[in-house]
Amino acid sequence: MTQTSNGEATAVPRLVTTIANKYPTFRDVPLKTPYLWLEGRRRDDGAEGLWRIHDTLYDLTEFADRHPGGASWIKLTKGTDITEAFETHHISTRAESLLPKFKIREAKEPRNVRLTFADDGFYRTLKRRVREKLPEIDRSSIATSRLIIDSLLTAAIVLALGAVKSGSYLVAAASGLCVCWTMIAAHNFFHQKDNWRMRLFNLAFVSYREWRISHVLSHHHYPNSIMDLEISYFEPILCWLPNPQLKGNIQRFGAWIYGPFMYSSVFIGEFGKRTISTITSGKNEFFSDDLITLILPTLMYLVDSSCLFGVLKMWLFIVVVASFCFGLIGLNAAHHHPEVFHSGDKIPDEIDFGVYQIATVIDRADVKGSQFAVLTSFGDHCLHHMFPTLDHGILPQLYPVFHKTCEEFETTYRECSWLHHIIGQHRQLARVEPQVYNPSKKWQ
Repeated sequence: MTQTSNGEATAVPRLVTTIANKYPTFRDVPLKTPYLWLEGRRRDDGAEGLWRIHDTLYDLTEFADRHPGGASWIKLTKGTDITEAFETHHISTRAESLLPKFKIREAKEPRNVRLTFADDGFYRTLKRRVREKLPEIDRSSIATSRLIIDSLLTAAIVLALGAVKSGSYLVAAASGLCVCWTMIAAHNFFHQKDNWRMRLFNLAFVSYREWRISHVLSHHHYPNSIMDLEISYFEPILCWLPNPQLKGNIQRFGAWIYGPFMYSSVFIGEFGKRTISTITSGKNEFFSDDLITLILPTLMYLVDSSCLFGVLKMWLFIVVVASFCFGLIGLNAAHHHPEVFHSGDKIPDEIDFGVYQIATVIDRADVKGSQFAVLTSFGDHCLHHMFPTLDHGILPQLYPVFHKTCEEFETTYRECSWLHHIIGQHRQLARVEPQVYNPSKKWQ
């Protein structure tokens, strides 16, 4: 049995192995891109060329340029179901009150996603409490987040210039680490309304525009599912889903050896993938803000123009170090562990969105209490998934209402160390046996 916020008992629904009713279109194509993922959603979501929120269709065309978060969020998602994005990006009730102006009709098909947002369910109960809490929180930590990322950017540049001037690859490695931290911190900002700091994610061949799709719209809403691009991107080399048809012994156990090489190639691989997609599809996937990638090598060359090849070699070393650190931190941040739900495991049908997020996350306990550590390690991961537009700096102040809601709904929130995560990720890669997730207890 499960409980609502009023303590009423409800029957446990049947168990399913995926949150999607349809297998995602284009999931298994060799070259996966965020734009192809969106096109697949347009085919699967029953939005009929409009914007779907729950079971209603809206035409947001004229509203797009007036959207406070930026027009791109609206324009990108035309023809898709944006229920999860709408719920998590709007804590106040203002956006919901505007929707009737844009209503066209009810959708003809049921939602493709089984996640629910009942008024008396976990997520909406928590969201109401967060909405009530926000007016009284201390917002000074938002300025601290900005100071941290600005300082990291400065450190990355200074160290890169020092590296090329001194010829020291040790200093270059320190610059690479700061580049990585800057980009992870920029992730805090590309979830928010358009701002210049989100563009710092482009420091090393990666695009915040694409990550607003693959990370924000895909991974954040459907983590560890067959709809999660951050799962399918790495297949068949890294296979986290417990499916023996996806992985043999090499994939199950070889990641201890080839994993570091995968981490090191993430950034350059992203650039290569966009280049190939642009050529094969005929659609340009590069924008003017991709030139941000060239800021670091340009400054390095201005400091030491005696050898262009030497500058490029040092810069690429910085990029590889940044990529390795990003992969090591990101892929061991919260999601991949044998005690975390992955598609193929069994989970209650029509599970609450908030409960599902908790099912797919084990937070890092060793970074809590340090805003710098949280901002540079994807920390406070569970709350961030539920309220992504809130600055990481203010999330710790929401834990009292979060823990209260978990207790009322008898839902277990979990934490562990980073080392436990690193070991757990490789255990998950090896795992092929499905498990059953019980929100109030543990795996069975």
